[in-house]
Amino acid sequence: MRITVEELSWSVAGTPVVREVSADIAPGETVGLLGPNGSGKSSLLRCLAGLRAPDAGTVRYDGECVRDWSARRIARHVAFVEQDSGADSDLRVADVVGLGRTPFRDRWRGPDTTDRAVVAAALERVGLTALADRSWKALSGGERQRAHIARALAQQPYGLLLDEPTNHLDVKHQLELMQLLTGTEQTVLVALHDLSLAARYCDRLLLLHHGRLVASGTPAAVLTAERLAEVFEVDAELTTDALGRPVVTYRGPLDAAATPQPSL
Repeated sequence: MRITVEELSWSVAGTPVVREVSADIAPGETVGLLGPNGSGKSSLLRCLAGLRAPDAGTVRYDGECVRDWSARRIARHVAFVEQDSGADSDLRVADVVGLGRTPFRDRWRGPDTTDRAVVAAALERVGLTALADRSWKALSGGERQRAHIARALAQQPYGLLLDEPTNHLDVKHQLELMQLLTGTEQTVLVALHDLSLAARYCDRLLLLHHGRLVASGTPAAVLTAERLAEVFEVDAELTTDALGRPVVTYRGPLDAAATPQPSL
């Protein structure tokens, strides 16, 4: 599914948060959404997921404006994984993942054979099959994050929108998650803080700064030392790995980088 945003703006109490952002994400593409805290990443994702109504601009799925779509219709097209999905209950893990089937069920109908099979497959994809019957409260932060991703997969969407999904995950599970996202057929827009991880796995990157899209393109085109200094205020060195992908090494904050460091 193609996800298109045209001149989108969103504000809070008159303060602009997202400013005239336009972007086009091709079907099956994995795109990283980058920017410092407060740059508008979460707000943009929530607008794309239909959870916030933009002040101006348009969101389109496969060319169709979604402004008047119902929440159920949107949920049948995209799944959204928030930074902190919050749930804290006595539900089983499988039941939480099963919430991803809600857009496809009548209000009073319980899960059927298809729902249970989809949930089982989603749990397997994130490596949580053994925890299916465990209480949600007994999960670690990383296990909960993986379960929320399984819930999104159980939704069987055409597009996945994820807000810093690698939070709470150890290195192994971060890599497994990114491999899962890049191996799926869905269109993926994922907000990330780890620039090297984004460069390794994403087809393209979108870079936000003060709510504006300041760069868009391949990782090599977007991630430059000058741009990282301007947007993230860090002194960074860009090298490439064996496959030619950018690797970011940080020397320090920009203000500290200009100060000679004492020799030890």
